[in-house]
Amino acid sequence: MGISYGLEGSLELMAVVSSLKFSSGGLELEQMLPEIITEIPGPKSRELALELRKYESHNVTYVAEDWPIFWERAEGSWVWDADGNRYIDMTSAFGVAGLGHTQPDLRNAMVEQSGKLMHAMGDVHPTQLKVEVCKRLSQMTFERWGLGTGKTLLANSGFEAVESALKTAYIATGKPGVIHFQNGYHGLGYGALLGGGFDKFRSPFDAQLADVRTVLQYPRTETDLEDLEDQLDMIKASEVGALIVEPVQGRGGKVVPPAGFLKQLRRWCDAHGVVLIFDEIYSGFNRSGRLFACEWEEVYPDVICVGKALSGGYPISACVGRAEIMDKWPVSPGEALHTSTFLGNPVGCAMAITALDKHADPAVARDVERQGDELMAMLREIESPLIKEVRGRGMMIGVELCHADGSPAGDVAGPMLGEMLKRGVVMLADGPDGNVLAFTPPFYVTLGELVYVVENVRELLGKY
Repeated sequence: MGISYGLEGSLELMAVVSSLKFSSGGLELEQMLPEIITEIPGPKSRELALELRKYESHNVTYVAEDWPIFWERAEGSWVWDADGNRYIDMTSAFGVAGLGHTQPDLRNAMVEQSGKLMHAMGDVHPTQLKVEVCKRLSQMTFERWGLGTGKTLLANSGFEAVESALKTAYIATGKPGVIHFQNGYHGLGYGALLGGGFDKFRSPFDAQLADVRTVLQYPRTETDLEDLEDQLDMIKASEVGALIVEPVQGRGGKVVPPAGFLKQLRRWCDAHGVVLIFDEIYSGFNRSGRLFACEWEEVYPDVICVGKALSGGYPISACVGRAEIMDKWPVSPGEALHTSTFLGNPVGCAMAITALDKHADPAVARDVERQGDELMAMLREIESPLIKEVRGRGMMIGVELCHADGSPAGDVAGPMLGEMLKRGVVMLADGPDGNVLAFTPPFYVTLGELVYVVENVRELLGKY
């Protein structure tokens, strides 16, 4: 630690780590450092950004002088852009590539399946692959937790899984009310916004959304837990059918709640007949150092939503619930009450089966916990008055930046993302104010790569 270098002066670190080879995740990997050969963004990325702005809604992709780069290929923890620059990815592409980008077994599953069958009729004439995915999700959740069979509603994206869960709660209880937590992120579909805690995403559409939600503060301290108990006592539970929560908040700022939080929610939901939904779309599949983040407290939901790393790169998600709750849905008379065209897509299912096999290996969680501990320790060694807190679990870590007056330092975190990009590191910032530097790399990122990233963060923070 303590190595000082800029992009041009990284020879000292290069000599230490770049020639090392090691075995991780069954692969022989070679540690490399970023390689930047053009200005950032490069000329091709700039050209593509102008063309995209011409044809895509300008609400979608942020375009500025220092943003974005256009990805061309990726492998492991590395990304190459359209201009040939090579970057370390500290995002896992929104948490999807936990097992690594273009993971060979996942890629082979996709290629093999697409050569046989690319699409079926998920709710009419499905494939055996759909059976296998639903079975394995049951085995990895409710059966593994000793709670009987789990039944699944497959979907394509995370917010669809959340909407399936909210529908399930209403079908099961007949109560429309939804409890969720401030800064909880559950996707941007209309149904998901019923339980979404980011007002900047919900408020433009308030007039079209039913007023059925109760928003509670996500706890950070033991005192917050006591306050939450009082807030729950004041809720008219007879009108609430669902309580949705992230066991560790992801986009909300990598917030880990105090011990006892999930137990508190489990007790309240049991007492009032409310369906407890855990959104593990981000934190699931070993991201937190456990197969699911709720396992840190050994508290289990009635319904769990998963996605992102479920396939490692193909749009597929799932709402999995205890059989007695899922069976409140009516039996299909030939026309499903909830379905979609691509439900149970065979390519996505083939990739998911392969990914689930890998995630079921307990060694993956152990590796993630160890890697996370190492990264957390390095980040906590950074001395900067801007750092308010370094927190997280596993490879799901946030560094919260605040000014001396306590105000969120999003004005520092934002520019840092562009500066890190110029140094060959792809990063994002979380939290409602964009002031939490997020570290969610692929699980098998190397120690040398992490050193490179942390040292550049240290150097940039020293300039503010």
